[in-house]
Amino acid sequence: MRVLSRGGHTSLRRRLVIGILLPVIALIAFNTVSLYRQALQAADTAYDRTLLASAKSIGELLEVSGSGADARLRATVLYSALEPFEADNRSRLFYRVSGFQGEMVSGFDDFPAWRGQLPTQGPYAALVDFYDDSYRGLPVRVAVLLQPVAGAGGQGIATIQVAETLELRQTLARKILVETLWRQALLVIVIVVVVVLVVQRATRPVRRLSAQLLARGEDDLAPVEAPDAPREWLPLVEATNQVVAKLRHLLEHQKRFVRDASHQLKTPLAVLKTQVQSALHGDVEPMQALKEINTTVERATQLANQMLALAKVEQLRQQLEPAPVQDWAQVTRAVALDLSALIAEGQLDFDIATVPARIHSYEWALRELTRNLLHNAVQHSPEQGRLNIALVADANYAALTISDSGPGLSDAQREKLFLPFAAGEKRQGSGQGSGLGLAICHEIVLSLGGSISLDNLVRGGRVTGLAATVRLPLADDRGQ
Repeated sequence: MRVLSRGGHTSLRRRLVIGILLPVIALIAFNTVSLYRQALQAADTAYDRTLLASAKSIGELLEVSGSGADARLRATVLYSALEPFEADNRSRLFYRVSGFQGEMVSGFDDFPAWRGQLPTQGPYAALVDFYDDSYRGLPVRVAVLLQPVAGAGGQGIATIQVAETLELRQTLARKILVETLWRQALLVIVIVVVVVLVVQRATRPVRRLSAQLLARGEDDLAPVEAPDAPREWLPLVEATNQVVAKLRHLLEHQKRFVRDASHQLKTPLAVLKTQVQSALHGDVEPMQALKEINTTVERATQLANQMLALAKVEQLRQQLEPAPVQDWAQVTRAVALDLSALIAEGQLDFDIATVPARIHSYEWALRELTRNLLHNAVQHSPEQGRLNIALVADANYAALTISDSGPGLSDAQREKLFLPFAAGEKRQGSGQGSGLGLAICHEIVLSLGGSISLDNLVRGGRVTGLAATVRLPLADDRGQ
């Protein structure tokens, strides 16, 4: 069964192609605009020289008539004289010659006279200006030449304007642009092909690994091996192996829980069935049968609750987010109050001393930890024995010590310490436990990053009791 749909996911190949092509295309577009402008400037530079040459050829045909104040400029320019300067029939030339006083001398009457100024630093030694204008609805490029004219009767400055339409300039610029664009388009195609081939080759180990994972059996949780994977894929492989290890641990815990639950609950259920049948057949007095059934139900309930608590602790160990902060002292005193009836029943000499201790934990975990330790101490203490609870704290850790006056731990019991279903000796009349209390405490302490120890209390060479000590790291109040 396919878990993830590919509809909402973009392939790595597409991401790389888009990620590379977008900036490349943007750069090409920017270069295209710049190139077109540069091509127009280059065409203007080339054709401006032709315009200047045509203006100079007109200037050579000018002469002065009259003398003194009556000196006038005269031009004998035929349009056919400009034909050598026309590249082909796609462009047209227009000209205007203005006299010493700005009067029209020759050329096209409706051509607008020049009113501008000469540039301070022009590209030519002559008195020349170039500008863009429009004439008869057509865009034109105009060259202006201030030509000195002298004759026997006088001298002055003639203004010669020659204009050319822009078809040839634009055609040349477009040709340069097209020549460049198809090369850039070829470059884009090469980039796409290279990216596709490189990605196809780079993702080959991933596809091979995916095929191996899909071919695995449902119970195969062995680590993933990818010796030919690129270095960039190694974090993904390592993370996958970590997830697989967690899944393997969870499955093993689940199997162990089901196995233990079926084994441990089988006995009390069988006993309960026998007791019910005996009560139904009248073999036992009804009141006595109800008491026995109640005891069996309580024992089975305690066993089921402890096994569920053990499973819940395993879930706690898998959580990554920090737990809320609890005051261990308040939890300890609340648990002692809950068990006060058992303490009073055993006539125990009870003493409790606590200081505030803020711990990162869920309240149920601290309560379960403290309750199991205190309940074990009560059950193992003889009547009229001693029971002490002390909670102290330093700069980094809080330590809870529960001391009883029971028989302590034997060497055989110490070997099975914190193992599930390993119950110790208890005082007469306290009942038989399931042996899960210390295992639950051990798992809770590990999940909270602490430590737990059980040590015999020795006085005069004789064991006088047992001290259970739990150390847990304090919460950093600066992060609250």
